[in-house]
Amino acid sequence: MMAADQTVDGVPPSLSAKVVGSFAYLTIRDRLPTILTKVIDTIHRNKNKFFEEYGKEGIEAEKQTIALLSKLRNELQTDKPVLELTDGLQDREPWNQYLQRHQRPQGDQESVSWFKSPWLYVECYMYRRIQEALWLNPPMSDFDVFNEGKTQSFFESQQAVMALCTYLEGVNKNMEELSKNQLLEHFNKLLKVSLWGNKCDLSISAGQDNSQKNSPIESLTSLQPFILVDDSNMVWSTLISAQRQGQSAKATAGRVDIVLDNAGFELVTDLVFAEFLVNSGLAREVHFHGKSFPWFVSDVTANDFQWTIRQTMAANHKWMSKSGYQWQSYVKEGVWAYHDHPFWTQPHEFCDMAADAPDLYATLQGADLVLFKGDLNYRKLTGDREWDHTVGFDTALQGFGPAPLCSLRTLKANVQFELG
Repeated sequence: MMAADQTVDGVPPSLSAKVVGSFAYLTIRDRLPTILTKVIDTIHRNKNKFFEEYGKEGIEAEKQTIALLSKLRNELQTDKPVLELTDGLQDREPWNQYLQRHQRPQGDQESVSWFKSPWLYVECYMYRRIQEALWLNPPMSDFDVFNEGKTQSFFESQQAVMALCTYLEGVNKNMEELSKNQLLEHFNKLLKVSLWGNKCDLSISAGQDNSQKNSPIESLTSLQPFILVDDSNMVWSTLISAQRQGQSAKATAGRVDIVLDNAGFELVTDLVFAEFLVNSGLAREVHFHGKSFPWFVSDVTANDFQWTIRQTMAANHKWMSKSGYQWQSYVKEGVWAYHDHPFWTQPHEFCDMAADAPDLYATLQGADLVLFKGDLNYRKLTGDREWDHTVGFDTALQGFGPAPLCSLRTLKANVQFELG
């Protein structure tokens, strides 16, 4: 359930745009309308493509989709009530039930509006309404309105990707000779590269270029002072303790799940880290969790995951291409697996997962370590609430704990805790 405006049973209220000048307020007033405007522009610029593929039906779908998105933008900017979804997608009912759950404590449907409702809810809702507008106009159903930005982000980060793959090749070449301390040093570097990869977030930049230009390894020293909480030693200990005694580490290492955030450079950092975990024997297998449709501008979908591997394979750079072929091999052999689930594109806090998506919760329980990437996952882990900054991470998780977990997040929203 979403909290009302007061603390209930020690759980503070959700952040919302009610507070003028807050990050939530500025997001809903400025950033979300900007993103919607870019989506509308993207669809309009592809008008000729839709005509070539679908004829007059494509042009009509383009017009109808833009009309629905323009209406959505107006609802947002004028603080209109949040409306039930009307499409036929499988997650429509959970979304509408979630709205009804919120309406009951509010009492008045008019109060369930863009600026008065929990920020986490309405921001997720906007992306679900974009999907609705596309789905209601069938030729547009599978069109990824964010694909151009994700593709551009990947190609504009090529130098950084090459540097990272070159570093990884050096580690792999000497893997057998590495001492435990040397292995820990490389582990810490690649974990932090994955952390800082989260800077490349197109939703926070409202679609503006936010790609990685410099060598991520060389940047680590200068970025170190900006790390507020560093639990990397606990992550290392969790992986080591997942290895059974008396056998080779490689044969008995645990499973790591990575709940992905952004496509582009950040996804590459996640794949490089996952390759290191497997090659070093720190992980037996890696499961990736992404979104089932385009989400928060640059979040990873199955198509983004597969496309990134193919592009890396095709790169005109020896070590980058080698990594791409290694990743493809991992996928084919089942060492890596990609999953999506409707829960990841719903507004629920993760403490609701056991009740609302027990199958997903059970899947995560099979992991020895779950890494949650990015700001949105952090907000969902902690309920995006007005927690005191001295509250511990465990308290804010509100009972969510399918497996040992770590959040890798560069701070954007203002939710943060003493630990974690």
